[in-house]
Amino acid sequence: MTAHIIDGKAFAANVRERVKGHVTRMVEEHGLRPGLAVVLVGEDPASQVYVRNKGKQTAECGMASFEHKLPADTDEATLLALVNQLNEDATVHGILVQLPLPKHLNSDLVINTIAPEKDVDGFHVVNVGRLGAGLKSMVPCTPLGSLMMLKDYHGDLSGKNAVIIGRSNIVGKPMAQLLLGANATPTIAHSRTANLEDVVRAADIVVAAVGRPEMVTGDWIKPGATVIDVGINRVPAPEKGEGKHKIVGDVHFESAVKVAGAITPVPGGVGPMTIACLLANTVTAASRAAGLPEPSDLTV
Repeated sequence: MTAHIIDGKAFAANVRERVKGHVTRMVEEHGLRPGLAVVLVGEDPASQVYVRNKGKQTAECGMASFEHKLPADTDEATLLALVNQLNEDATVHGILVQLPLPKHLNSDLVINTIAPEKDVDGFHVVNVGRLGAGLKSMVPCTPLGSLMMLKDYHGDLSGKNAVIIGRSNIVGKPMAQLLLGANATPTIAHSRTANLEDVVRAADIVVAAVGRPEMVTGDWIKPGATVIDVGINRVPAPEKGEGKHKIVGDVHFESAVKVAGAITPVPGGVGPMTIACLLANTVTAASRAAGLPEPSDLTV
């Protein structure tokens, strides 16, 4: 048996097309162009690539893209003033401050200065609380994309046992809340979980978000289970030459693909969905700000 490969690139392209369609209608029917502002502090190479991709895809979907690049030594007051300026800007519907920030800046303070309704990353404490209470919120992009793919593959998730490996605020905890909302039965496992392999082996759905390269092997997976691999790990690849690297997930793909019913690859699985869901969240935020119906095909 070989698992069905869940193609995140194709799924993300479909989401972006839906976003583009909504943006076109919003512009034509309401004169409203959703706007996304991205703030980058410093010169982190991975962040620069990520921000560039976000700007490109934002423009391709017909949205307004606002990029603010600040030097690495920017002080906290200057950054907070920019965030407050964007909060007040009616043309900006979504604000994203690219993480990680330089060490002298307080990430929690910065994120919680963003207006909750413009917090398209879903990290603001108000959005975290609203998601936990089952209320309307901005949903973190990676869990949102993961749930979209799960629902597309399975349809109804009611009654399914799901194990999330990792308890981060960015993926693990919100993923559990989303799965609860979809009537699945989630368990959050982590480094201190007793008999971790046995816990994972009981799951119909496994979401690996622990940040350890290829930690989850095929013998951890229940035959026929669905595996969502959120991990993005850069590891040495001597087969490609000296000093070369490759990207792998938290799941050992070669062994898991022989056991699972469906699996996301790395790269090309969850990763492309993160930016697509950021764009979707911006359209949702713009709809809410204008009092328009929310696009049901961009939420879960």
